[in-house]
Amino acid sequence: MPGTGLETVATQCPCCGEPIELLIDCSEEEQRYIEDYEVCCHPINVHVIVAASGLPVVEVSTENDA
Repeated sequence: MPGTGLETVATQCPCCGEPIELLIDCSEEEQRYIEDYEVCCHPINVHVIVAASGLPVVEVSTENDA
């Protein structure tokens, strides 16, 4: 069962290595989207799966890694 609400997840930009925080909508069980990172101006592929615990598991990759 997916979680509810929003969770903030800390990770690193796969392009430049800078720490980033993503706001994840846990009402969707699985998501894939592209987010433009304002520090290095590269697109980041974001893949989210909401675990049974209701917490999101987030993987980020570069445009070329997807």
